[in-house]
Amino acid sequence: MGSYLEEFSEVKAKNTSEEALQRWRKACWLVKNRKRRFRFTANLSKRFEVREIQKSNQEKLRVAVLVSQAALSFIQGISYTVPEDVKEAGFEICADEMGSVVEGHNLRKLKVHGGVEGIAGKLSTCVTNGINISEESLSRRKKIYGLNKFTESPAKGFWLFVWEALQDTTLMILAVCAVVSLFVGIATEGWPKGAHDGLGIVASILLVVFVTATSDYKQSLQFKDLDKEKKKITVHVTRDGYRQKISIFDLLSGDIVHLGIGDQVPADGLFISGYSLLINESSLTGESEPINVTSKNPFLLSGTKVQDGSCKMLVTTVGMRTQWGKLMGTLSEGGDDETPLQVKLNGVATIIGKIGLFFAVITFAVLVQGLFSRKMNEGSHLSWSGDEAVEMLEYFAIAVTIVVVAVPEGLPLAVTLSLAFAMKKMMNDKALVRHLAACETMGSATNICSDKTGTLTTNHMTVVKTYICGKIKEINSSTSSKSSSSAFCSDLPDSAVRMFQKSIFTNTGGDIVIAKDDKIEILGTPTETALLEFGLFLGGDFQAERKESKLVKVEPFNSEKKRMGVVLELPGGGFQAHCKGASEIILSACDSVLNSNGEAVPLDESSLKYLNDTIEQFACEALRTLCLAYKDVRGDFSLENPVPFEGYTLIGIVGIKDPVRPGVKESVAICRSAGITVRMVTGDNINTAKAIARECGILTDDGIAIEGPEFRVKSEEELHDIIPKLQVMARSSPMDKHTLVRHLRTTFEEVVAVTGDGTNDAPALHEADIGLAMGISGTEVAKESADVIILDDNFSTIVTVAKWGRSVYVNIQKFVQFQLTVNVVALIVNFSSACLTGSAPLTAVQLLWVNMIMDTLGALALATEPPTDDLMKKPPVGRKGNFITNVMWRNIMGQSVYQFVIIWYLQTSGKAGFHLDGPDSGLILNTIIFNSFVFCQAFNEISSREMEKVNVFKGILNNYVFVSVLSCTVLFQIIIVEFLGTFANTHPLTYQQWLVSVLLGFIGMPIAAAVKMIPVGSR
Repeated sequence: MGSYLEEFSEVKAKNTSEEALQRWRKACWLVKNRKRRFRFTANLSKRFEVREIQKSNQEKLRVAVLVSQAALSFIQGISYTVPEDVKEAGFEICADEMGSVVEGHNLRKLKVHGGVEGIAGKLSTCVTNGINISEESLSRRKKIYGLNKFTESPAKGFWLFVWEALQDTTLMILAVCAVVSLFVGIATEGWPKGAHDGLGIVASILLVVFVTATSDYKQSLQFKDLDKEKKKITVHVTRDGYRQKISIFDLLSGDIVHLGIGDQVPADGLFISGYSLLINESSLTGESEPINVTSKNPFLLSGTKVQDGSCKMLVTTVGMRTQWGKLMGTLSEGGDDETPLQVKLNGVATIIGKIGLFFAVITFAVLVQGLFSRKMNEGSHLSWSGDEAVEMLEYFAIAVTIVVVAVPEGLPLAVTLSLAFAMKKMMNDKALVRHLAACETMGSATNICSDKTGTLTTNHMTVVKTYICGKIKEINSSTSSKSSSSAFCSDLPDSAVRMFQKSIFTNTGGDIVIAKDDKIEILGTPTETALLEFGLFLGGDFQAERKESKLVKVEPFNSEKKRMGVVLELPGGGFQAHCKGASEIILSACDSVLNSNGEAVPLDESSLKYLNDTIEQFACEALRTLCLAYKDVRGDFSLENPVPFEGYTLIGIVGIKDPVRPGVKESVAICRSAGITVRMVTGDNINTAKAIARECGILTDDGIAIEGPEFRVKSEEELHDIIPKLQVMARSSPMDKHTLVRHLRTTFEEVVAVTGDGTNDAPALHEADIGLAMGISGTEVAKESADVIILDDNFSTIVTVAKWGRSVYVNIQKFVQFQLTVNVVALIVNFSSACLTGSAPLTAVQLLWVNMIMDTLGALALATEPPTDDLMKKPPVGRKGNFITNVMWRNIMGQSVYQFVIIWYLQTSGKAGFHLDGPDSGLILNTIIFNSFVFCQAFNEISSREMEKVNVFKGILNNYVFVSVLSCTVLFQIIIVEFLGTFANTHPLTYQQWLVSVLLGFIGMPIAAAVKMIPVGSR
């Protein structure tokens, strides 16, 4: 089986080629119901359509830019008439006109409308205060310009799933057999006796169809809920003069939106102001080269990403009027890639299906040959009665039903069911799965490369220590009043304090705004927030400081440079640069420092050593250290020039406390016991990283901690020796993280999960087997590159995801073990019986019921088992683990042999054993065989809850789905045997016969427990 499954092993958990996706589908030719089997797979034709739209968009934009540039000199002659309904609503421009300006990159029309300010006026908005939020104003705006929502394909109704379930080829053939049986039966035996067999098959088909459709419909609702969660994006806007967070779907034309690195542009719009803005339009055009957006090229398109810089934008067109809106409909229909397990199980289903088809043909041939032999012996082979035609039809129906039972259509669908169940439960545990395969792959993870800030720590940062003017000063948690602030500053020169305030308030990516309740609200990353809070504590005035100096150039912080820089134009003339960032990097750019009098003095060796010792001291106390510095720029400063990075004067050092999250140490210990190696990859100082790593239990005595610059110059041989022991990487760049992940995956064949929150983490998230983005601190770019979003940014949630991943993997193994057992027994029993006795003990109706027990109901019961803590006490499966293990084969063979022996004994010696005689003895015996067979499956289902443990009852009552399915199976079995005999070919049984049937099924449990004692290899 392993060699055959190679055709189905090309599909990876991530980044599989479309050729590989097409190849496995072609190899999977024996499918009963293509619509159902391939429902949760990628729609390759829709993906091709998306690429064509992207190419078209790229060409349109290129032409629009060329035409716009050529037409700039011909502004005269353009006129625009405002539609009456727009005028009445109080606006002076319609949505279509704005669309033609922005989407067409039409600078000529923009100039005619008075530029960005002119369009803002026509939209009745203000570029500083935003739109008016009175109910009446918002409703008029929505009516004229629409909502920022995209048209989605309507959800499939229940009856559509019924229709799809009916399109099962084998069920169609059985339906035809039922209709023929109905007509022949009525013609020969009359109504109603002659209709029983046909109606029995029809009723069974309808039952299978409705149970299947109900299961599929519920799955589709779960996926729909998850899709809604994936699309939840919030943006910062200014409305009525207040900065606030709103959902992307509440955005309206005229809104003023604030964008930063990693944000998604939420609607079409125009650039108002900003710095170093680079926009990646690849999602819209397929073009990966970023576009520089300025006041000269102010067009921003929905769905694109901010690669660098920040800006304020005016929203012009929203929803389906944008190109992204038009693309979204097609994009969402492209679907998720199928998971490796789905593909592997499709392979298993195809192999078993082929075996089943072979056995079905042989069974039909043997039964027909038996009928012919009997007629030849009787000498009546030339004359055929209606009863014999019905008998032949029954043989054909049995053969078709063997194919129904043999092709385990439920195998790949059980993966989807289990994943859908796990994904919904994981949402409650603060993890949003974006790609199905991640849920499955996480169960095999052997390595987790985690960020420090916000994942292992709380991300609630406060400045607790500073170095300024040669003094180390502590800020206690109680120091919040004005008196404590003045006490802190009492022995510091005013000039130094003012410079500290100026550097904090001007060189920041955060903001201090007044909220609606007149409270001060600090916006920005936790680091920026901590610094701004410290600036306020020093007695600074954010707004006054910002107004005093004009920002000329901003280079936002990124994890590559590990610094942020600005250039200010001073009120008295001249320029001043400010820089902040990683302590040793900023310190290396300084040649002077503020002394105790607040004067800049040259840095000598002793001063430099003292500063480095101070940084190390802060870091060893697990504090995050940042240096702030300034430099007076001589002469003119050109916008084209970068912010200078040499000759700075050090203002001070801040030590920021970010406590370790509660429960992280325990979670790391759980990972270690589960065979998962946890590594910390951070941009922080190595001493800070080591202190936190020891506190979390990540760094052990024999572990290695290394800095990124040292790591990246190591040779391949050195990396091969270092990486197995590497536990902490500090001062790492995104490419260092990417290199580490690549080596772990390729050289060491580990299954790697990586966390990331920034735009620059996207390559590592993409490279990893499982990319985990942070839901709170993560950018939209990081979230889009990730497979799972950790909604609470907590490391403990990552451990929960690993546990659920293992649960999915094990649950599907349990179901496969259970289903293969039923497959093997049903095939062998019907085939051997047909060959040796000339009849099949299980009829078409009975086999359909058995198929439903093992297919839909079995999947529901076993694939939805919740995870247990024991799952994290076993080693991970890893990259090379076999899905169908020796343990599973042992259990399948043990149970199959027992069931076959029981059924065969009943067939050969059942009449004597139960003292059966009379005309109904054959029917009663077949009913006992059918009943025993079903109860064998019911008890085997319980045994399958644990593949290696003897105690299979632990936690059974906690799984209400399992208990419900098992109860319904038993209840319906009683109804079939006792009350539906005429349709299901059964006969009511006595109390003793019921007891024996149940007992024979129950004995399978101690047999299964004994088989589990047989030692086998783990592979």
